[in-house]
Amino acid sequence: MQTSEKGLLAIRNREGVEPRAYQDTRGIWTIGVGHTGPEVHQGLVWTEAQVEEALAKDIAWAENEVNTHVTVPMTANQFDALVSFTFNIGKTGFDHSTALRDFNYGVVKAANDLLMWEQPPVLKGRRESERAQFLTKE
Repeated sequence: MQTSEKGLLAIRNREGVEPRAYQDTRGIWTIGVGHTGPEVHQGLVWTEAQVEEALAKDIAWAENEVNTHVTVPMTANQFDALVSFTFNIGKTGFDHSTALRDFNYGVVKAANDLLMWEQPPVLKGRRESERAQFLTKE
């Protein structure tokens, strides 16, 4: 599966779009739409094209994680919410999350598991938004 346009918009809204490098709430240098990496440093400024290129690559690895590790059928909204979640917590976080394990066994519990990833507290709204997206019927 691939992230829908609605799903991409939700990720952009949750992450924000910032062409100038900044330190996130954990002090990690970030740019674009939540992009981190060794190339991101203080003073770095990206063009819109660079932001879009990085977002496409970042979404692709998150989609791959969800497609690889979810073993049950899912709706587009569930997929989009899990991609957003994975994009934010990273590969290792997703691969070892109760959200992934529980989704492969039962939908409602998995939706609630997303709420366990609310640290730092600024993520509470994001997790509630991802949970609501996950539970939205097509």
